[in-house]
Amino acid sequence: MSDAGEDRAGTRLPEGVPPMRPRWLPRIPGRPDQGPWRRRSNQLLYVLALAGMGASVWALWLTLEDMGEKADSKDRIAEACAGLVDADAVLSLRGGVVRTKADSGADAGLRIDSLPSACQIYRVPESGGSDGLFSLVVRTADDDRPLHVVGDESRLEPFRNPAGRSADDEDVTRTADHAEPHPLGDGALGDYRDDSVTVRAVCASGKPTTLSVTARADYEDVSDQDRRTLAEVAHGSAARAAARLKCDAKLSALPAQLPTPGRELGDPKSAKASCGWYRGHLGRTDRGRLPDRMLEAPLGAKSSTESCLLAVSPSAVGEIADDLKEPDREFAEPALTHSPWWMRTSSFLGTQAESVGHSVFTDTTFLKPGTAGGDEGAGVWWASSRCDGRPALHTLTVSYTYDGVVSGQMAALLRAYVDDVTKRRGCTEVVFPPASAFAPK
Repeated sequence: MSDAGEDRAGTRLPEGVPPMRPRWLPRIPGRPDQGPWRRRSNQLLYVLALAGMGASVWALWLTLEDMGEKADSKDRIAEACAGLVDADAVLSLRGGVVRTKADSGADAGLRIDSLPSACQIYRVPESGGSDGLFSLVVRTADDDRPLHVVGDESRLEPFRNPAGRSADDEDVTRTADHAEPHPLGDGALGDYRDDSVTVRAVCASGKPTTLSVTARADYEDVSDQDRRTLAEVAHGSAARAAARLKCDAKLSALPAQLPTPGRELGDPKSAKASCGWYRGHLGRTDRGRLPDRMLEAPLGAKSSTESCLLAVSPSAVGEIADDLKEPDREFAEPALTHSPWWMRTSSFLGTQAESVGHSVFTDTTFLKPGTAGGDEGAGVWWASSRCDGRPALHTLTVSYTYDGVVSGQMAALLRAYVDDVTKRRGCTEVVFPPASAFAPK
């Protein structure tokens, strides 16, 4: 019997004869006639190959695990958002997300049969915890709350969030928290800001008359690609919501480009779009105590909304404060920190004008098309008109620490804005608030 046979049979081999390698154990490269360095090199390559195989198996395992997590995330998104959103698109936000969770609680999750309603999706990083990712809000013009809220309400303040400013930046009105709404194409489809896109569907008949769907990114520094994704999600979700609500609406296609909306305020002398009226007004009168900064947006020929943000720089606050008497003088110092001086003009046309309101604490009041007036407590004044035979509302909001400072100039300011927008839009039947609406209370 050969040595090999004796080895397989378990026979004791002569001294100095190595046992045979088990069949299941791979052979380590190297021959006896090779030098020690060559044998060690071959053995190292062998070990590296085995390590590579192990790493590949581990990577495959992680890939399969991620696929499972992603599938679970898609199911959570579909459930929370009532099947209205493209879950793959949501998971592509923020550079790509695998793990998510939905807002929890008895009232969490979007319900198409109980509007207004919303869903909120959070990102779950590998390190644990969670942070903001995405929200979808579905509204109609027939809600018991207005689609558009104006006035000096805390959530409407444009300079609340200091996250975009450095610790030593004392210029509170240099940059707004968000851009003013830009029209999607000609504006008939809706508008977008730096972190959200709103698509509006006007229903041909019945209720609701108008459907509004907003897709929002709940994190800072939203990229142009993410903004495009939000537009696609909002567009698709609006189409699905309209179908479920029996809203016979035709949604135009998204524009090919969504120019990046800016947040930095500029000189009113450079205004050429939604703040162009203010440049014209300053050309006819002294600025006095009025703002020296503006943030505008492009004008859409078919937009149902438009707005212009105006604010006072720190240097202008100092100039104005020198001429103020008490109690208005006491508002100058807070204007440099937590209560900046600002105002905003906004117009709402057609079905959008039928769902505009203002809030004071928990009380919400709808503004009626065809009326005009002012509410100092809410910091809002408004005028009405009809544009292309449809109702329109034109509003002026002034921050509560600023309205007393500019009370003598507000009537002329609102008239300048309304004269411009109604002429540009071909509106008629213009109604202005009485002079008494601007008198300090």
